[in-house]
Amino acid sequence: MVLQPETTNTGFVDASEVPAAFSLIFREAFQPTAAVGGFIGSAVMVAIQMGVSRGLFSNESGLGSAPIAAAAASTSHPAQQALISMTQTFIDTIIICTLTALVLIVTGAWSSGETGARLTTLAFQSGFSGGDVVVSIGLLLFAWSTMLGWRYYWEKGLEFLFGPGSTKAFRVVFILSIGFGAIAKADLVWTIGDISNALMAFPNLIALLFLSPLVVKLTNDYFALK
Repeated sequence: MVLQPETTNTGFVDASEVPAAFSLIFREAFQPTAAVGGFIGSAVMVAIQMGVSRGLFSNESGLGSAPIAAAAASTSHPAQQALISMTQTFIDTIIICTLTALVLIVTGAWSSGETGARLTTLAFQSGFSGGDVVVSIGLLLFAWSTMLGWRYYWEKGLEFLFGPGSTKAFRVVFILSIGFGAIAKADLVWTIGDISNALMAFPNLIALLFLSPLVVKLTNDYFALK
């Protein structure tokens, strides 16, 4: 099923197509078109795997990276900062990612055969005038802020493990990795990213399990003060 965009006089996609877009999302999740020559369960498993891996790229849930940035904040109580940090996952995944998916589906761009940034650019360009400019600026800001953020995460981790002097060599490696990422094939970059995320998530989730009593204690303490 391909939704054909119907734009209003303002150039935006007709909001009446949003329910059909949600219907398509849930239908394709459990009866994927790609499940040709194979069994449905396998396709659903792959869809879930891709959703989880791409979700980790989007919101970093369970990786232990966001707390590094949150730890630099000045706050009266750690639970207060934790609650604020929780909103980033909701805004990023539930709002931004959902809106992007709706644009891809309602404009019909999802069936164009394009992928990645080209797909998003095509969708927003079809949805409203100047959409390609908005996506280009967004990608530039996203790439720049992502590089700055992950450089900070890595440096703080190295400083904790090996001391402040350990970050000098890393900065050289980091700069070289930017060039590699720009010319490497997208599939290779995604694979490296998926493996790196798994290596981060595994020890962090174990730590969260052992630290859960402390989390409960601090949370109860915070709400008791209210």
